Amino acid sequence: MRGPSIDLGLILLKSGDKMAEEPHGHNIIDETFYFIKGDGVIIIDNKEHNAPEGSIFLIEPKEMHNIRNDSENPIKVIFIKGDFKPDDKI
Repeated sequence: MRGPSIDLGLILLKSGDKMAEEPHGHNIIDETFYFIKGDGVIIIDNKEHNAPEGSIFLIEPKEMHNIRNDSENPIKVIFIKGDFKPDDKI
């Protein structure tokens, strides 16, 4: 779902995949990640955190972030942004 008041979607990462080649952030909006299937790793401002199935992370504006799948199984992650602002990326 994209806009106007929400940006919500599903990320599927196969074994060894990352959400993006390089971490990114947002100037204005926050972003929530909910790990609905499998165990991943979330990187926030260069610090790695285990992200087991069922965990939720809130990324504040300007926090650089990425997700990585180090497991042998696919992981599924829901992302939720409060506003649809496709140009709000750093």
